[in-house]
Amino acid sequence: MIAEAGLAALWLATGFALVQVMLAWGAAKGALQGTGAAVMTALRRVAVVQGMLALAAFGLLIALFVLSDMSVELVVENSHSMKPLIYKIAGAWGNHEGSMLLWVTVLATAGAGVALFEKRLATATLAATLGAQAAIAIGFYAFLAFASNPFVRVSPAPLDGRGMNPLLQDPGLAFHPPTLYLGYVGLSVAFSFAVGALLMRDVGPAFARAMRPWVLAAWIFLTIGITAGSYWAYYELGWGGWWFWDPVENASLMPWLAATALLHSVTVLATRDGLRAWTVMLAVVAFSMSMIGTFLVRSGILVSVHAFAVDPTRGGFILALLGLYIGGALALFGARIGTVKQGATFELVSREGALVLNNLLLSVILGVVFIGTLYPLVAQAAGVQLSIGAPFFEKAAVPVGLALVAATAAGPLLKWRRDQWKTLFGKLLVPVGVGVIAFVLVFALGGAHWMPSLALGLAAMLAVASVIPLFRRNLRRTPLHIYGMVVAHLGIAVSIAGMAADGAFKVERLAAISVEQSVTVGPYRVELLEVRPAVGPNWSALEAHLKATRGDDAPIDLFPQQRFFANPPTNTNEAAIATLLDGQLYTVIGQGDGAGRWQIRAWWKPFVTLIWAGGFLIALGGLLSLVGRVRRERRDAESDA
Repeated sequence: MIAEAGLAALWLATGFALVQVMLAWGAAKGALQGTGAAVMTALRRVAVVQGMLALAAFGLLIALFVLSDMSVELVVENSHSMKPLIYKIAGAWGNHEGSMLLWVTVLATAGAGVALFEKRLATATLAATLGAQAAIAIGFYAFLAFASNPFVRVSPAPLDGRGMNPLLQDPGLAFHPPTLYLGYVGLSVAFSFAVGALLMRDVGPAFARAMRPWVLAAWIFLTIGITAGSYWAYYELGWGGWWFWDPVENASLMPWLAATALLHSVTVLATRDGLRAWTVMLAVVAFSMSMIGTFLVRSGILVSVHAFAVDPTRGGFILALLGLYIGGALALFGARIGTVKQGATFELVSREGALVLNNLLLSVILGVVFIGTLYPLVAQAAGVQLSIGAPFFEKAAVPVGLALVAATAAGPLLKWRRDQWKTLFGKLLVPVGVGVIAFVLVFALGGAHWMPSLALGLAAMLAVASVIPLFRRNLRRTPLHIYGMVVAHLGIAVSIAGMAADGAFKVERLAAISVEQSVTVGPYRVELLEVRPAVGPNWSALEAHLKATRGDDAPIDLFPQQRFFANPPTNTNEAAIATLLDGQLYTVIGQGDGAGRWQIRAWWKPFVTLIWAGGFLIALGGLLSLVGRVRRERRDAESDA
């Protein structure tokens, strides 16, 4: 009965979403007429109930996986009774139907959060926002009900399931999709706020202050999700890279770029009453990128470990939803943008001006990634086969990204409204000097190409510039959101330094060696001691024992594996990685040649861990900013009361 209860909860949530849309219309109309308080109270309660029902449906789906209920088709196709518990739970969203149920669950619970906690918006605008959020949910409820029902029974029930894709059987993948979805769907709240504000002609600082925590939270989750996904692909797939510009990777990067631009714009609107039109447009664009990413991954148009759906009907359904919601929002934007007042003005040389420049550069990078991702798909539909890979993205996006780093360094050093070029140059003197020294040292002494050398120089410049806003401040009295900005910008510098170091100094070796033979990679000598069988909870493997030595340092034992999973039958490579203060030694075992030799692939990757350390710092900075903003607004609300 668990499956039937889950399906019933899903249908009830759909019904409440329909009621929520109708109540939103009544509450907004009543608020404009000075009435409707009772309708607004009912609207808030219905939104909360809808969120609880969606959450219950998803919880029941997880229960089906944990209990290994093989009478449910989704469990049969994506689980196995012998899987570890964590992968049974992750199996609930490690497939198309479950991932879409997770999507709509986050969507509905986010709407419930707005209904419970939002007290700052005008009643009519809040009602319209909740109505827009429910309208989005209705489309996805319909998608689940008619195209992707996760609770379908199978008869007769098999004795056991087919198992989960072994590449997804990793702790990183247990947390990577949910964090990304929290980011994707968190942007739906910003979208709903923008739609509500346009409908009620209420685009202003109050609307931005209400939207900002949701944008910031979505951005934090996207940052964590992308960082975790990058590291998972790095160590799990055994290919030695941390970013491949795969369309599925780009599908997560595009919303992050748009959300980063939106975060800057909404801050300017909330604090300085500027960039009104920019903020509304970016809210629409950010959610559009989330929808496009969902279409790419869930439509079957791509073949990837992340892409679950293969039914073109589902892709058509999602494409129709994308056209309906994004097309409708753009039409509304076109119709109502003339009613949005200009807001406060500012000079070119000002912090607002720097943020506009940042947004323009982020938009250019977003455009490059968008075109590079979708153009091959459009060409394929026209009968032309082509591929756009890393060289295109690196040549087109990286130079713009380096310009963005320079702008990011300068922005926080400028005053709001108006500043002077002379003052900016004076503040940038030390950061630029440090960056130039770093560039010269790396280029001249390290023998690196000029592009990674320039990236390392700019990273050094940004690192110094990011902490300058703390100078001459009372650190105990400095607002928490200032610390958040400093930590996030410092995290960007750290990540860029890791990327540049990996690109400039990594060393790769591929060799076929026998037991007791060795290969040299970077400063390490890697010796093959033996190849032996190994057994895990639901896999068997051939495991190499490698000993890595570096001068007089203690030897390092590494155990890369070739794993075989029986359910479903799959072979995978498990890299063995030694993490040290100055980098990582990354090793993979390949096939044997039947004559006692084994392929050993090894990389020495100096300071590559800075990439993910920087990602953590970026997310931490966002969290500090979120906590600081929430505390400040709570204090302001208490003082006003």
